[in-house]
Amino acid sequence: MGFAYFDADGGRGVTGRGPTLQEAFAQVGLGVLALTVDPASVEERETRAVRAHGVDPVDLLVNWLNECLYVLDVEGFVARRVEFVTFVLNGSALGGEPLRLHCLLHGEEAEPARHVSGLPFGAFSTSSASVIEASGGFEAQAITRSDRAFNSSPK
Repeated sequence: MGFAYFDADGGRGVTGRGPTLQEAFAQVGLGVLALTVDPASVEERETRAVRAHGVDPVDLLVNWLNECLYVLDVEGFVARRVEFVTFVLNGSALGGEPLRLHCLLHGEEAEPARHVSGLPFGAFSTSSASVIEASGGFEAQAITRSDRAFNSSPK
């Protein structure tokens, strides 16, 4: 179903839609990552594991997107595909917060000559994110703040 962008006060919004909540998360994540670098310029050479927990779906989405930004900023890793290994929404699951996910980001270390950095933006917050069940599936949405400088050089 894909992702779409929209203008928001003080930043840029990304909406991801999918037949499942997992797919909606993947689409909003891909949309966020595409704000930083053109996915067509990224080759799937390596993976990075990203884990997140949350008390509700919005908290899980925000924590996961911020972990993806950590991989981008600190590890200098750009991604073009998201693969969920675990996506648990069962509130009675053992350990940690009730909702959790584990995913692999498929991509490579950023190379400034090939990966032109895009829109700079800040961390995500639960006050500017939403997760809803929509007709035919789910919609996940997050709004960025335009205050982050993307560092495209690998660490």
